[in-house]
Amino acid sequence: MIICANKMEYPLRSQCQRVQKQVMVNTEKERASLLFMQALVSRGSVDAVSHHMASHPQYLESFLRSQHYILHMDGPLPLPCRHYIAIMAAARHHCSYLVSLHSAHFLRVGGDPVWLQGLEAAPPRLRHLDHINKVLAHQPWLTACSHMQTLLKTGEQCWSLAELVQAVVLLAHCHSLCSFVFGSRADGLCDLAPFPKSPNSTPPAYCPCDTANGNANVPDITRRRSLDSSCEMLFLKERIQKSQEEREKREERLLHAHNTLQQTELEDEEETAVYSAEPSRFVSDPDFCYQEFARQEEDHFQVFRVQDYSWEDHGFSLVNRLYSDIGHLLDDRFRSVASLPSSHSPDLKRAIWNYIHCVLGIRYDDYDYGEVNQLLKGDMKLYIKAVACFPDDTKAPVCPLPWAPLKPSERIHVNLLIMEARLQAELLYALRAITQYMIA
Repeated sequence: MIICANKMEYPLRSQCQRVQKQVMVNTEKERASLLFMQALVSRGSVDAVSHHMASHPQYLESFLRSQHYILHMDGPLPLPCRHYIAIMAAARHHCSYLVSLHSAHFLRVGGDPVWLQGLEAAPPRLRHLDHINKVLAHQPWLTACSHMQTLLKTGEQCWSLAELVQAVVLLAHCHSLCSFVFGSRADGLCDLAPFPKSPNSTPPAYCPCDTANGNANVPDITRRRSLDSSCEMLFLKERIQKSQEEREKREERLLHAHNTLQQTELEDEEETAVYSAEPSRFVSDPDFCYQEFARQEEDHFQVFRVQDYSWEDHGFSLVNRLYSDIGHLLDDRFRSVASLPSSHSPDLKRAIWNYIHCVLGIRYDDYDYGEVNQLLKGDMKLYIKAVACFPDDTKAPVCPLPWAPLKPSERIHVNLLIMEARLQAELLYALRAITQYMIA
């Protein structure tokens, strides 16, 4: 009897493990579904970036929470200024997707349409931010205390410390998000143009979002479909596109009436489209770009050693003190991306993170950089460096051959690591410069 019981124990244990695994999978799908529904309620849309991140709901939740806080919650900068800074940051990498997205948000929160004519049309105070914007985007190791001193000097157009910290966080957030936008195109899942259309440009008869939008005539079997179904994702995008287009038309009519413009709605739409689709309008010194840090003269550019200034010991406390709670939200993002379940070994994830910091001039004294060459193949290193340092030159990057067996979610995970490592690197340079200003 004991032997028989032991024989029965193994299939029962295996069955329990399968059930537990299925429950975990269903929970993750439900979590992604809930995040999408929350986005639909709060913003009326689900952007393409969130679609890609949806394969990692744990990370997506922390990303959306921090992004919402930076762009919409209490802070020293007015809402229109926040979105304009985001436009400036995205324009440095010629990211039309983010420029268009934030141009629309800029108008919705009451931004002056004249500012969208280009950087020269913006107030001097925002134009003064242009230099630190281009430095952080392309050569962050050039960030110096003098840059912060110029912005914080007394005068009518000066910045407060709290305002500057929020601006720096916004710039770093959008620069790194550009890397994700361009890098994720390598997955071949869908184009990241905002609100993509279906091949036949016709909306489906129904989708899982219909219940949230008041359509009760949806078959139950459709509502139960999982969000990771490619068919359902297409339905979701089509529904979002239709809802977004209808909402934008209503808002454009309101904007037209309030400003008493003597133009037709068609002309207004065309003008807005021109402004939002031209990132070059918001870029000065377009020839300023990424340069190999390793080839810089040692006397002029010192290696940034994490042992001297780290996120955990220095950056976190400073940013959290000057911009309440953002340190916790950013720290949660860094921890979330590092703890995501993955087929990648912890050593490989650390190699990706440290390699990105290395090409941006940041070094860890306690890390053996020989592991980078051992764990990252040549093609993968080229891809990671391109997406992290000059994503606008990789508008349609080819997925390296070593990645071919990886699932789409694993490739997204790599792009998330690239994004967060770059975000932390820019923050370290900027916050160190602000610290130097404060103690000078």
